[in-house]
Amino acid sequence: MRKVDTNVNDLVGMIERGELRLPEMQRRYVWRAPRVRDLLDSLYRGYPSGSVLVWETDQEQPTRDLAVEQKTSPFGGHKLLLDGQQRLTSLSAVLRGEPIQVRGRKRPIDILFNLDHPDRFGEFSEVVSDEEPLLADDIDDPDSENEDDEREVGIQERLKRLTFVVSSRAIASLPNWVSVTEVFSATDDREILRKAGVTGIDDPKFDLYSKRLGRLRKIREYPYVMQVLDRNLDYEEVAEIFVRVNSLGAKLRGSDLALAQITARWRDSLKLLEEFQEECEEHWFSLDLGLLVRAMVVFASNQSRFKTVSSIPVERLQEGWEKAKRGLRFAINFLRTNADIEDESLLSSPLFFITIAFLSQLRGEQLTEQEERQLRYWLYVANARGRYSRGSSESLLDADLALLARGGTIPDLIETVRQQFGRLDFEPSDLEGKSARSPAFSLVFLALKAAGAKDWFSGLGISLTHQGRLHYIQYHHVFPKSLLKKTYERKEINEIANMAFISGGANRRISNKQPADYLPNVVGKRGEDALRSQCLPLGPELHKLENYRDFLTERRRMLAEAVNDFLGAARADAYDIAS
Repeated sequence: MRKVDTNVNDLVGMIERGELRLPEMQRRYVWRAPRVRDLLDSLYRGYPSGSVLVWETDQEQPTRDLAVEQKTSPFGGHKLLLDGQQRLTSLSAVLRGEPIQVRGRKRPIDILFNLDHPDRFGEFSEVVSDEEPLLADDIDDPDSENEDDEREVGIQERLKRLTFVVSSRAIASLPNWVSVTEVFSATDDREILRKAGVTGIDDPKFDLYSKRLGRLRKIREYPYVMQVLDRNLDYEEVAEIFVRVNSLGAKLRGSDLALAQITARWRDSLKLLEEFQEECEEHWFSLDLGLLVRAMVVFASNQSRFKTVSSIPVERLQEGWEKAKRGLRFAINFLRTNADIEDESLLSSPLFFITIAFLSQLRGEQLTEQEERQLRYWLYVANARGRYSRGSSESLLDADLALLARGGTIPDLIETVRQQFGRLDFEPSDLEGKSARSPAFSLVFLALKAAGAKDWFSGLGISLTHQGRLHYIQYHHVFPKSLLKKTYERKEINEIANMAFISGGANRRISNKQPADYLPNVVGKRGEDALRSQCLPLGPELHKLENYRDFLTERRRMLAEAVNDFLGAARADAYDIAS
């Protein structure tokens, strides 16, 4: 293995010219903007940021483009990037001003640079949550925009200590913050300095800002060591190196490493997985590539752990993939049409896809009417209790798969959940302190939907598949956060018992009014059933801010009753219990 000294500018140029591409074993681009921000910060300071691993080969290999625009090159496919994809794609996007291609959509990465950053580095990144809510929250609402003055001051003070941030309209409008991409694309600094309020060369900030812009541009000269694997290596050995390199740094998930081992022996298999992924997207379900790899392994080996991948013959993997596709199609159709699960966000774990898919193939996709009802009941209780989202999810999944493989029934699966959690019904205390992140949240949504809950203004039934932003269902804080946060803890404010499901349009109308002010209008337009169907107490006293805790107590009781009615009906169907 030889080493080549290079720099950011040369590597970005190789990407732009199409000289550097990805082998099939590589995962897609997955970085979020905060990771790009932190990378730029490290390069600006001259901190170490790893090396780049490339394989030069004269062999024809299945390749893929990076997530940024690349030209066609006769050398494409001869230099394959094994380690450094996320960093180099990000740098190419920011320095060239090219958008990133993610799941069929292009989006820019815009990072801002603080011309007034402190000389001594303190903090370098703001706290950013990369997690997405299960359902759309009211984060775009006036409710959540009404932050108190103390918090605003805190944010402003913190911004002064930062060097790079992910762009927002508010920060971009400040004179001392400039787009990194704009700096790299500018031929001189005059316009940038003018926007920053520099009046001329005699301005005290002229030298400071000019030096910092020059230092920022020196990121192009940041040195990287490119380690180049020998041309004589074959694809399987390169895949083994790829797995070992990424295992040491724990950079990739087990599914990514398993995929590398699979593609090394089964050419073009990644293309098959991505084609099926797109098919699922067309039916409103987004299945992670890792889940598809796990499903393939399950159907090839009757267990879900990736450590066996290297020992599974290619023929069995191919057979397993065909079974996995059939099973997952069944699972998607069952979830949507039989269980009213319209979107994967309503599942507490994606592993439910695999269990349903596995059962469907064991039964030859021919469930009896009672088995269909029993499977629906198992799904509801196992999902609401978080069967695969607590402890060792792989062990629990394998236990369920083994039970089914040896002839176990769906009632046996249900009993397993009962043994794990003690009981399957819900008490009000089960909802206390639970937020939208809780597995019970989806069950509440399903129970209210089944009870006929509708949007308070449009009258449309609640659904995750409504068209148009104003009709898309969000979870709305009945008592607005802005009115509660001075008196109550965050855990109380964000309880499920303080959530209602209404459209984005209704959310904006309500804004940050307290329920005592806006609920009479809802009742006047749609009647008391509009509140009953969402399990909201009718008593006006409980709609007052000072009685918030009493409201939570009563609504927990009402929600638990609705959830139990929903589960009770599903259980009666499952076991043919007379109403």
